Amino acid sequence: MAKKMEKYFLALVPRGRVQELAEGVKAALKERFGVKYALKSPAHVTVKMPFLWNENKEEELKRILGSFAADHAPFALILKGFGHFRQRIIFIHVWPQQRLDELQAALRELSKVKLKLDVELSDQNFRPHMTVAYNDLKKKDFQDCFEYVRSLGFDQRMQVEDLALLKKREGRWEVLTRFPLGKTEA
Repeated sequence: MAKKMEKYFLALVPRGRVQELAEGVKAALKERFGVKYALKSPAHVTVKMPFLWNENKEEELKRILGSFAADHAPFALILKGFGHFRQRIIFIHVWPQQRLDELQAALRELSKVKLKLDVELSDQNFRPHMTVAYNDLKKKDFQDCFEYVRSLGFDQRMQVEDLALLKKREGRWEVLTRFPLGKTEA
C-alpha cells in the first residue's frame, strides 16, 4: 500500500463554554476586521505542531497516543486576557501550569522516540496560547484589533480531560479523535 502522507497536530481543545466564548471572539474578529484564518480550526492550545504522518498508519498513531494520554492525569488551565506575537498573531493567554509543561515535554519525547518525528523549535520553546487571529490580520488593523479584543476580556477556567488529534481535511483542521487523560492522582 502506497504511503499517503497527511497533516496532523495535537492540541487541547476545550468543550462547552470555553470553546463557545473563544469561537465567539474569532467570529467577532471576522465580522469586524475580516480576519477568518483562525476559523479554520476549533479554538485550541497546540501541544505538538503540525506534522506529516502516513494515513495508512493512522490506527497505530491513535494507539500510541491513547496509551500516552492514559498515563497522564487531567488538570485545570486558566485562560485570561490577550497577548500577541509581533503584530501578526493575537491570542488568549494560557497561564503557566506545571502539569501542562510536563504533558508537553513528555509528548515531545514521545514524538521523537516513538513516532520518529523531528523536534521543532516551537516544540522546544513551548509558549502555550489560544490563537484568535493570525496570517490574514493586516498590520494596519493590528492595533485596533488588539484593543478591541482586550475590551472584550477573557477569563475562563478549563478542565483538560483529553488530548485531541486533529487532521487537516479540505483546508480545515478537524478533531479526528480525543484521547482521555486517564491517570488518577494518588
